[in-house]
Amino acid sequence: MKKKLLTVLKYLIFLGIGFFLTWWQISKMTPLQKIQFRESLLHAHYIYLIPVFILTVLGHISRAIRWKILIEPMGYKPKTSNTFYTLMCGYLANTFLPRAGEILRCTLLSRYEKISVTKLFGTILLERILDLFCYAVLILITFLIQIQIVSDFIKTKIAQVAKSRHAFPVWLIVLIILILASLFFFLAKLILRRYKHHPYIIKVKGIHIGLKEGFSTILHLKKRKKFLAHTLFIWMCYLFEVYIGFSALSATSSLGISAAFSVLSLATLAMIVSPGGLGAFPIAVQQVLLIYDVDNISFGWLMWGVTTGIIIVVGIICFGLLIYQNKNKNEKKRHAESTNIYG
Repeated sequence: MKKKLLTVLKYLIFLGIGFFLTWWQISKMTPLQKIQFRESLLHAHYIYLIPVFILTVLGHISRAIRWKILIEPMGYKPKTSNTFYTLMCGYLANTFLPRAGEILRCTLLSRYEKISVTKLFGTILLERILDLFCYAVLILITFLIQIQIVSDFIKTKIAQVAKSRHAFPVWLIVLIILILASLFFFLAKLILRRYKHHPYIIKVKGIHIGLKEGFSTILHLKKRKKFLAHTLFIWMCYLFEVYIGFSALSATSSLGISAAFSVLSLATLAMIVSPGGLGAFPIAVQQVLLIYDVDNISFGWLMWGVTTGIIIVVGIICFGLLIYQNKNKNEKKRHAESTNIYG
């Protein structure tokens, strides 16, 4: 009961942040900005959203195939359709409940493909680490291709933080994080050693073994080139979604690929702040566009609406297809078994 209450509370906090950011941004709009927002969306070139839709779906399919490549070294060969359906169900859950999607996609695939949940969760954690590395590379590229523009923006933001009365020095924040992390690992190691025969500790160790096996799949990949190709393709899809999306609005149509790198860099971070980037995504995009002298909030809302809409619609369809496909498979299996018995 307590665990459920904490989960609900965490969800409400993240959702609250999203709604607060949405309200805050809308409330700060001047009458001129509200007119600008309405006019921009009324006269948008929505034809450009078709390739954005295609790239978004292709990126999700590629991610599902990459996940399957990670699972195969453990001795399982799940259907690509099942990995895609469960992936989209997970994204659908993440839109409303942060981090719930990872658990859902593991439990769903485990149910239909008979794979250990902890092993699957290990592969997802590995995915997150790889994506974090790719994100770091994206930020580095963004910085290198427009070093003057980005460095001036960073200096301005750091100066604003430094002027704040309540701002903590960066070195102090890093030191506190390191101390807390060290304390956590020390206590965890002490507890695991002292109570190694306790049922809960044994269970934790079992989960640890499953996660470790999921992590180790990267060392036994047989399709490494294919895995790297899908990773590159996924992030290229993200980049060109933004770049093509610029053409949908007159205010952003003149922006190039460099601006797309900048938008993607900050918008990716915004997706972590609130469920599905609610409120945070448009603010982040608006701040980046100001670097390029584009004072327009419409593009962030347009891209957030399109990508979220795709996840909701495709996610619901995939949930239905997942049940339907595997129901038919189970019925055929039962029919074959009954035929063998009585035939």
